[in-house]
Amino acid sequence: MNSLSVVVLTHNEEKNIEECLRSVEWADEIIIVDSNSTDGTTEVARRWTEKIYQRKWEGFGPLKNFGIEKAMGDWILSLDADERVTEELKREIQEVLQNKNPIQGYYLPRRAFFLGRPIRAGGWYPGYVLRLFQREKGRFNHSLVHEALQVKGKVGYLKEELLHYTDTDLHHYLEKLQQYTSLAAEELYERGVRSNLPRLLLRPPYFFFRMFIIRRGFLDGFHGFILAVLSAFYVFVKYAKLWEKERNQKSNV
Repeated sequence: MNSLSVVVLTHNEEKNIEECLRSVEWADEIIIVDSNSTDGTTEVARRWTEKIYQRKWEGFGPLKNFGIEKAMGDWILSLDADERVTEELKREIQEVLQNKNPIQGYYLPRRAFFLGRPIRAGGWYPGYVLRLFQREKGRFNHSLVHEALQVKGKVGYLKEELLHYTDTDLHHYLEKLQQYTSLAAEELYERGVRSNLPRLLLRPPYFFFRMFIIRRGFLDGFHGFILAVLSAFYVFVKYAKLWEKERNQKSNV
């Protein structure tokens, strides 16, 4: 049977990390890459593994790749601290580890929970993520936001769900929005994208319409409405920050 290493990035994840690691305690190895947490994250994580590495923040991709390099397993399962592996998914992964097959990586269907409720529409489910792969065949790119795993070889799809407790309250969502919109604006600027009035005026409402109407986010009721509004706001803030960055760059010339 092939061995499995689980790699998890953490930063102030004391509330999440125990349930995450408990769901993968059956793995052969757990690797934690922590970015100088100031809460009890590492103390909690140490109940499950001694392989905890401290690294300054270098971006999601570089830190995940660091964890992969430290791992010894034949296969890697990359997790976020707010994700959980179900018993059904555990059994399916173990079946993959037992078999010899020509597939080097697997997408996992992910069910996200927003404000305590599973989201089933709006384009959020099934949110397939490429997370299970042969250690020698996969590495993450260095995108500032939504880093992507690149696998050399064939990829397949598992059937059982990965659970994602993404935002337990609005305070957490807005904190994350602040960080992610800054990274997204930086990435757009580096790609040569520039903000303008049509982007600021038209993209947010279009995003809301696509998510709430076209992708039937209304099926999730009030939760779906709030999520669509906040997602549209995310788009607006991203382009507003891009505009601000352009203005600051011009004033510094």
